Amino acid sequence: MTENILEFQHIEKSFGGIKALSDVSLEIRKGEVHAIVGENGAGKSTLIKMCAGAYTPDSGKIIINGEEFEKLTPRISEEKGIGVIYQEFNLVNEMSIAENVFLGHAIRNGILIDRKEMNRRTVEIFEQLNIKIDPDELVKNLSVGYQQMTEIAKAISMNVQLLIMDEPSAPLTSSEVERMFDIVRALKKHGVTIIYISHRLEEIFQLSDRITVMRDGHRIETRETRETIDAQLIQLMVGRELKNKFPPRKPGYTEEKLLELQHVSGNGLEDISFCVKKGEILGLAGLVGAGRTELSHLLFGLAPVKKGTIKFRGKNFVPGNPRQTIREGIALVPEDRKKHGVHVHLSIRENISMANLLAISKNTVVNQKKEDKIVEDYGKALGIKCASYEQQVKLLSGGNQQKVVLAKWLSTEPELIILDEPTRGIDVGAKYEIYKIMCSLIENGKTIIMISSEMEELIGMADRIVVLAEKHMAGELERSEFSQSRIMEFASREIQE
Repeated sequence: MTENILEFQHIEKSFGGIKALSDVSLEIRKGEVHAIVGENGAGKSTLIKMCAGAYTPDSGKIIINGEEFEKLTPRISEEKGIGVIYQEFNLVNEMSIAENVFLGHAIRNGILIDRKEMNRRTVEIFEQLNIKIDPDELVKNLSVGYQQMTEIAKAISMNVQLLIMDEPSAPLTSSEVERMFDIVRALKKHGVTIIYISHRLEEIFQLSDRITVMRDGHRIETRETRETIDAQLIQLMVGRELKNKFPPRKPGYTEEKLLELQHVSGNGLEDISFCVKKGEILGLAGLVGAGRTELSHLLFGLAPVKKGTIKFRGKNFVPGNPRQTIREGIALVPEDRKKHGVHVHLSIRENISMANLLAISKNTVVNQKKEDKIVEDYGKALGIKCASYEQQVKLLSGGNQQKVVLAKWLSTEPELIILDEPTRGIDVGAKYEIYKIMCSLIENGKTIIMISSEMEELIGMADRIVVLAEKHMAGELERSEFSQSRIMEFASREIQE
């Protein structure tokens, strides 16, 4: 009989009358990689925060290595060998790698911190992960991938028995993802049990031994990975069959150029030339560091244009600042919705009306009726699921947070919408809803520039694709030319200065 390291028995949890977990029972076996999947709002994050002692169940039991608990505290969780790596890292940027690895449990020689021993132990831990590092390097100087490795090393330093990884690949490059996979497998070999949460199903099938599907706060089913296919998993996650990943759409663009860049340089970019046709979805592809986000900032007035010409609606256009750009009819939905897209501690209503305050105010006083109408109209149009529009955005699922960002910018009635990684960190069902919203926008006369790191998404949604490499223009593809190999061919080009 396989021994369980962790069990949830009939767990219930509500927030403000909203049921987050309902009668959830689940067993995690020692030494396995156990994936937990489900749409945003399914209850995955709430469940792992129970393990970490961040949330207390309303009822039910948590059993760790046979010991029963009605609730956990962060200290008890740590003492029982549970470590959690969240999407937002818990590191101190101004401290060294070694100081972060032993943060809260520094090695001491008498009353003094033994920095030499901490450095030695840190190097030893990273060697277990086949990584060479300088333990004195400040965390702020590390790439996102190495910051994540520091989080993993921190967990190992506390003799973790169960490591929970929440969307660990979301911020990583493809090479960093492969290294992270190797580390997961190495940890498993050393007897560490792993709970792995991800929206990327290909990762789930590569790494996990078993998969638990959650939906609307319920545990739907637990399956052996080797006996499961992705279509079954998607159907269990969304509660319906998704026959196509992308909604049907008739291209409705014209040959009229809405936006045209001629030899544009600025914000690190050099000599960029392409056009965006009225009524199309133009995909913007490239590897990490290619300059896609830098280009979006340039077009939105967040960085100055140094050379070249931009034309919008046939007229010369200099994006001086975001306020002016919004007035011209351009909106930017940013890559990081939590940092730049929404204020998570404000209400849905406050977030949606934020970009449009001048239009709905007189003498600095907000017209409540106008605000209510905008919030109601866009909330309904985008299908934002919430208890009320006064609900704090931080309580929404990732997909619904993204809809709030879209509602905020659509309320400014833009003609051109720049979507930077519009489906990052949201599940397959919510992605489909975002795609349908994009199709609806095009049908209603809008034009979209879509930046995405997912080639399948670009191929499925774009009418044309422009590829950047090393902050230069690398190539352009018509729909009939689309393929992952062609995009990668352009994206990996070495640009000759």
